[in-house]
Amino acid sequence: MAHTGRGLIKTLTEPIVDLVYHQRRVGLVLWHPTALNVLLTAGSDNQVVIWNVGTGEALVELDCHPDIVYSACFNWDGSKLLTTIINPRTGEVESDAICHEGSKATRAIFLRHGLVFTTGFSKMSERQYSLRTPTAWGSRSSWWSWTPRMESCFPCMTPIQISCTCVGKVIQYFEITAEPPFVHYINTFQTPDPQRGIGMMPKRGCDVTTCEISRFYRLNNSGLCQVITMTVPRKSELFQEDLYPDTLGDQAALMADDWMGGQDAEPILISLKGGYKPPESKSVSVHKRSNVLDKMPPKGGKSPSNQGSPVPDKTLQEFADEIRKLKAMIVKHENRIRALEADVALNKAAQQVDEDGAGGDGLNAQPTLASDEV
Repeated sequence: MAHTGRGLIKTLTEPIVDLVYHQRRVGLVLWHPTALNVLLTAGSDNQVVIWNVGTGEALVELDCHPDIVYSACFNWDGSKLLTTIINPRTGEVESDAICHEGSKATRAIFLRHGLVFTTGFSKMSERQYSLRTPTAWGSRSSWWSWTPRMESCFPCMTPIQISCTCVGKVIQYFEITAEPPFVHYINTFQTPDPQRGIGMMPKRGCDVTTCEISRFYRLNNSGLCQVITMTVPRKSELFQEDLYPDTLGDQAALMADDWMGGQDAEPILISLKGGYKPPESKSVSVHKRSNVLDKMPPKGGKSPSNQGSPVPDKTLQEFADEIRKLKAMIVKHENRIRALEADVALNKAAQQVDEDGAGGDGLNAQPTLASDEV
């Protein structure tokens, strides 16, 4: 949909920029909270990439996850990444521990005051949620269990409140504080059918004139999107400051290069008194940095100046994207080849030891490779 100051008005068919890296389906996309155009993607290839969308280039490639990443969250100023606790600029794993002992996926989010909120399952399939500190990741501040259910939980967050959303028929709403008892139950919303996905509107999108404190968009089994609002029943027409503390605005605090260079900054907050006023519509543009491929002559060896019709920039970009894909594929195959060669060397060494011990009895077992590994 095309974007205006009031939202989207028509379907978009042409991408502004193509981000080419993942070899399998991308299941997670996350914007950085303070840096302009910094985007995180995670795919079924177990890879996590942080991009500068403004230039179309990958800033950081994280290859430290042994399995698919189902949940990721930046902290308040974007200096830490939560899959485990990771430095998002270097990929260094700073803390790693099991949150919940159940086999289903665990999800976790950073809270504004630094705690980590997790949802998951126990060994007995009890739904659980916990609060932890990043410096003591393996120990929890608090832990609660619900009745045994098989549905996963999707935590959604505003700067001061949390919604624990189950993929069943219930949305439960809590407020989290930094002091005991930490978690304060607010309300429950029961739906007639299960939700398969859910998202929360940023606080600035709520209607302050009706004391709306949250708005959810839930996807049900039929593929329909339903809007759910949560309001506080107050009749006063005055602005309710306790319900609407300053919240995240739509202006970035840093440029992508500044963040990648090591700078951190807290998000720019705005007041909702009088309601949120969106900025004027601005066109989004991508400024690709100079690339040696842009200067390469087209196929045939002749320079563009010697031909009647130069190769379009779009075609050159397609070549560059294809080369990038092939390079990523080659790197993965090289890693597999090295691993296979190491296995063959180990097998040969073990075989030699066996032959020496058996006195050359004529048995000569050869290592075999699965057909899909050749």
